[in-house]
Amino acid sequence: MQELLQELLQFVGRIPDWSIYALVGAGAAVENVFPPVPSDTFVLLGAILAEEQVLRFDVVFGVAWGGNVALAMVVYGMGLRYGRTLFETQWGQRVLRPHQLDHLQDFYDRYGTLSVLFSRFLPVFRVIVPAFAGVSRLGFWRTLVPLGLASGLWYALLLWVGAFAARNIPRLVALVDQAQGGLWAVAGVVAAAVAAWWWRTRHREHASGEDAEEGP
Repeated sequence: MQELLQELLQFVGRIPDWSIYALVGAGAAVENVFPPVPSDTFVLLGAILAEEQVLRFDVVFGVAWGGNVALAMVVYGMGLRYGRTLFETQWGQRVLRPHQLDHLQDFYDRYGTLSVLFSRFLPVFRVIVPAFAGVSRLGFWRTLVPLGLASGLWYALLLWVGAFAARNIPRLVALVDQAQGGLWAVAGVVAAAVAAWWWRTRHREHASGEDAEEGP
């Protein structure tokens, strides 16, 4: 593994620094629209290269954090502008009915800031929560501040881990795998809770409609 790192450093030494920074920034940004992209791996790679004095830590952090937050806010903006219209269509109502959107907006009114903050540490929900923050019309600053704070903390942690584990790559990979496994487990629990809420609220309206038709 150490030999692989040396080969990587030799390869990187032959390409412009800006292209590596661009790769880190793009990787951190694209996960907001395509979750399977291993954005954390790009940041860890940047940390390793910074530890080897090929890159600079502050620039790696800046491009990763800036790219991630910028595209996340684009997703938020798309949800804010087009989300309600989308869910008014026949296909959109197959996902969320109007009364479910009302429940969702009530939730964001109460817990929107905390949900955005918490979601940035969970796979997949990093994409979903900012989008629905827009759909629920959560305020710009109530979205941007927790999103930026959580992303900053996460990438600072990744850079710290990458820097101090750069000379022990197998252990670094194992630690990242364990952390990602734990985060996926938490994401699974949250997803199950969301699915239960979706099922309960969707069928509650149906049951209420049947009672109204039967009358006294």
